Amino acid sequence: MEKKVRLLIGKVGLDGHDRGVKIVARALRDAGFEVIYTGLHQTPEAIVNMAIQEGVDAIGLSILSGAHLELFERVLHLLKEKGATIPVFGGGIIPPEDIVALKKMGVKEAFTPGALTDQIVKWIEDNIVPQSL
Repeated sequence: MEKKVRLLIGKVGLDGHDRGVKIVARALRDAGFEVIYTGLHQTPEAIVNMAIQEGVDAIGLSILSGAHLELFERVLHLLKEKGATIPVFGGGIIPPEDIVALKKMGVKEAFTPGALTDQIVKWIEDNIVPQSL
């Protein structure tokens, strides 16, 4: 039996726009991934704690508030502090130069508005490996 990739998809910070992330979460679930959606207004601490408790294979964050550099950095720092090696990817309204900065800090991929859900699914299939059974 092949294990499904388990993903935590979350909204971090004060951003209250969740239509896009809900569409992505549904597309990921429809593609066969196990998806845990955190809902709005999560703290980096809550995201990291949930990810560790749920044993996810990756964390996907949606940030439209403009605070992507700070929030991704905080999530990555907390993961490192807790000794967790969970890959982080995300999306939002992110300028190209900030995508470069995010990748330098350890974010695996950043999707911008207009990215097709098929692209996100394909990226996960190619880059995220489920934890062993």
